[in-house]
Formats: sequence, structure tokens, C-alpha cells
Amino acid sequence: MFEVMGEGLVEGARQAASPNCNQRPDLSDVSLLVLHNISLPPGQFGGTQVEEFFSNGLDHSKHPFFREIEGVKVSAHLFVRRDGEVVQFVSLELRAWHAGVSCFEGREGCNDFSIGIELEGTDSLAYTEEQYHALARVTRAIQKRYPAITADRIVGHCDIAPGRKTDPGDSFEWDRFRAML
Repeated sequence: MFEVMGEGLVEGARQAASPNCNQRPDLSDVSLLVLHNISLPPGQFGGTQVEEFFSNGLDHSKHPFFREIEGVKVSAHLFVRRDGEVVQFVSLELRAWHAGVSCFEGREGCNDFSIGIELEGTDSLAYTEEQYHALARVTRAIQKRYPAITADRIVGHCDIAPGRKTDPGDSFEWDRFRAML
């Protein structure tokens, strides 16, 4: 079970702090949940590379793709691994750097008012049963703490950065996920 505690920490999530965050302009404005996917190297799962990337500790010499992302400073609030483990990188009270150039309902800068969750995966490979269950449980905890995050305010990165981003991809089963909420 997950619960959002004081200071925006998620009880039940493993903590792995990322420096890639800063203060939100208005904490009371948190009203959007953005789903992403990531795997490093692309299409490979289970390693420590995503955590290293979000913590600015990725050894860029270990894979050709890592050179392409060298110097990039990003994070997410939460990361849901293939086995359903949830890792928290940034307090929900802080602004994680996950959305980049983005717009929702005419409002730009979605990092200011959103929570970002990365799923270990790709646009084209199915997500696991464990991921859907963990994602639904942590989403319910987030919605309890931030009631402005209603079902219609849970979107994919593709929805807030169309033409630039495609995640969580066609492999994400939105109907299945929404039914679990």
C-alpha cells in the first residue's frame, strides 16, 4: 500500500533522491499526473542505469546511447520498475524535471503543476501486470493527497508534448489502468 506522507514522500516507495528538481511556484496548484516511459539502454530493463541517469551518475562511456544523453538533467517524481517496485526520486512537493517543453489545456510549463511517473518500458512493449497494479495503487494515493488530479487530468507525455514525445506509447492500456482506479 502506498500513502503520501508529509513533505511529499510516498510511504511504500524506495527513496533514491535526485538533484534534478527545484521549488514549485505554487504547491497548492498540483493538478496533473503525467505518465512516461524510460529504459536505458533503450529496450533493456532491470539495470541501475535509470536511477544513475536521474541521479546524474550515469557512466556515459558504457553504451553508445548514453553519449546522446550526456549532460541532460532530468528526473521524475516516481519510477515504476517492471517488477512493480516504486522508486521515488523527487518529493511530490517539489518540481521534478520530467515534462520539458509542455502544455496542458493552454497552460505551458507542466512541471510547475504536475507529478511525473516513469514506467520502465518502451512505447511498443507491453507493460507488466505488476506495473499496472503498482501504478494504480500509487495513483490512488496521489489523488487522495491531491484531489485536483481527477481521472481527466491523468495524461501521457505524448498529450502534453505532442509531436515531440510519444510515451507512454501505444502499448499502454489506458482503459485497463483507468478501470483499476
